Amino acid sequence: MAATVPAILVRDLRKSYGGFQAVRGIDFEVAQGEVFGLLGPNGAGKTTTVEILEGYRNRDGGIVSVLGHDPERRLRDLRKRIGIVLQTSGMYRHVTVREALAHWARFYPHPRDVDEVLSLAGLDEKRDALARTLSGGQMRRLDFGLALVGDPELIFLDEPTTGFDPAARRAAWDVVRSLQELGKTVLITTHYLDEAQALCDRVAIIKEGRIVASGPPAELGASSSIYTVAWRSPESGTIESRQVDDPTALLHQLTSAALARGESIVDLSVTRPSLEDVYLELTTEPVADESEAEPSESESQEVADV
Repeated sequence: MAATVPAILVRDLRKSYGGFQAVRGIDFEVAQGEVFGLLGPNGAGKTTTVEILEGYRNRDGGIVSVLGHDPERRLRDLRKRIGIVLQTSGMYRHVTVREALAHWARFYPHPRDVDEVLSLAGLDEKRDALARTLSGGQMRRLDFGLALVGDPELIFLDEPTTGFDPAARRAAWDVVRSLQELGKTVLITTHYLDEAQALCDRVAIIKEGRIVASGPPAELGASSSIYTVAWRSPESGTIESRQVDDPTALLHQLTSAALARGESIVDLSVTRPSLEDVYLELTTEPVADESEAEPSESESQEVADV
């Protein structure tokens, strides 16, 4: 049986703005039906990469395939098969939620039923509400609905829960999970590591235009050979911890000492680095020397906009 063609394939992708290299030869694939996350600090190259995949920006080099097409060609056949939720979006303020979805549905040859999309996005109770009356979380649900109404195979979500309160974030997560249940492929960019942990099958961490780590979120930390052993000291009552390659000897030492005293070990834990630990280790910049020159305002803005 032939191997399934990936929904997204990227090889040696490169993009520069003047003398600044935003993307420096990255490679990754996204399987059909997968939720894939791009993580990284501001200026890492996430937005540039996603805009190239969406067909909004041309690349300088490399190979890119999205649903079997080169997005740079901006073919209608590709555009009708993808949905996009931008980080910020605008909406006609004086139309109802249902009117907005019905209007968008007319752009596609085989749209989903509008009432079905209302339910999927959690907007049944707001179907007749004007867009200008929606809360931030409800407006984001409408963004999801607009991306879904064309029944796309692939959906791009750019920072989908930025500025959400906890309840709205969890509701948005439910929408993303429902997309996967429908067999959709989702590429998501996010700064929230708990979001990536909860939603993504695999993630890639980008720093300075390069992928520095990739894999399932649960395995990125577990792949580390460093264990952290923590316990409450019987002498001081404070939590002590130690990082070791193999916890066996330390655990034997701690348990033997506790048994000799006739006591239990309190608050004992053995952990490996979490996704957050790995992310911070890979992306946190060292403190700059005070003698180093600060970048100019124009240079800082150029990087921030990437």
